[in-house]
Amino acid sequence: MQNYLIRNISVVNEGRTTVQDVLISNNRIEKIASNITASGNYTEINGEGKHLLPGVIDDQVHFREPGLTEKATIYTEARAAVAGGTTSFMEMPNTKPAALTQELLEDKYVIGKQHSLANYSFFMGVSNDNVEEVLKTNSKKDSVCGVKIFMGSSTGNMLVDNYLTLEKIFSGTELLIATHCEDEKIIRANMEQFQREKGDQLTAADHPLIRNVEACFESSWTAVQFAKKHDARLHILHISTAKELQLFSNMMPLADKRITAEVCVHHLHFTADDYAQYGNLIKCNPAIKAPENKTALWQGLLDDRLDIIATDHAPHTWAEKQQPYLQAPSGVPLVQHSLLLMLEYARQGAISIEKVVEKMSHAPAICFNIKERGFLREGYFADCVIVDLQGNTSVNKQNIYYKCGWSPFDGHTFPAAITHTFVSGHLAYNNGKFDESVKGKRLAFNS
Repeated sequence: MQNYLIRNISVVNEGRTTVQDVLISNNRIEKIASNITASGNYTEINGEGKHLLPGVIDDQVHFREPGLTEKATIYTEARAAVAGGTTSFMEMPNTKPAALTQELLEDKYVIGKQHSLANYSFFMGVSNDNVEEVLKTNSKKDSVCGVKIFMGSSTGNMLVDNYLTLEKIFSGTELLIATHCEDEKIIRANMEQFQREKGDQLTAADHPLIRNVEACFESSWTAVQFAKKHDARLHILHISTAKELQLFSNMMPLADKRITAEVCVHHLHFTADDYAQYGNLIKCNPAIKAPENKTALWQGLLDDRLDIIATDHAPHTWAEKQQPYLQAPSGVPLVQHSLLLMLEYARQGAISIEKVVEKMSHAPAICFNIKERGFLREGYFADCVIVDLQGNTSVNKQNIYYKCGWSPFDGHTFPAAITHTFVSGHLAYNNGKFDESVKGKRLAFNS
């Protein structure tokens, strides 16, 4: 393993930015100090004028493997993640077959070990009839990130709408419970009404009216009630409405919260007004909604009612997205550009770079009790990213690394560049070039 000494770089960590040297040795951060004198063999990197951030930890991605590999693979999407400064990911179970048994779950870890350039963890999936399999995951609290419940439409047989099942999961699971919250009955009723009125003339602009605010709120409220009843550890994914914010608190430190929430970059960036330009390309679940929701989500993020920024990276092929609204699948590929997008908002003054690091690196590590990652600390794994805030990144077909080959940011230029990404001390990405000789590691958790 090669060692590195990064000189005179602005270290962004735990609310402060200070110019330091950083020594990376044997997978870990050995020392952070001014004017480090190092012995032995190491590669020196001049960090003057650049910033060093902890690697992004994305707690919600869909990398599609196994079974949906025409859209993406763990190899392709992890590679794209690393190019974008994401060093660790937690991947969702709605693959084909879905990760609904311990054996199928471990199959995904095997793929991750063999092919992922980033560090990885995989959620155990929940269906209406696999409670006993889910509860077996209690024995893996130190090596599995959590269990995932789709309390709304999903692929395959992963919609959980049986209250007895929910009671058993919330009362019996010792791991974090991550939920996708949309009320299926409300969505179906809305869809029937819109189809009566518009027939096959529905477009992506109808999506936030079908999968509306009430569908999100009712389901999130239900999840919160189950969590409070059983004192379960609940994490609600991709909050998309102003109304849901009343369910969350900023009255205690994140480490003490039993109920936490995530917001995704596309809900912070796009609004329903953007369907006119992007159409099905930004069709996703939960839907991107009216502008007042985006405004409220930003407020909730900055005042800590929303704890984590993630992507819900969910690629589909270009051809699939060109179908009519009812046939086009929901999901947007985002993991390569999430950090760049938030750095652009920092450049605009909407959020500080320290707050970006808090929400994309520190908070996921705290929320999921990830062991020795998420911070730039001596002794921690060296998951870190060098960014050039004076540089720029123009997105085009040649530098989009997703297997699907497209991005809603195609043609956009971000006012920052990611130059180096270290994964557990390995320089996996360096100015447009990958070193895939060392794979990422399975995330470990403090149970």
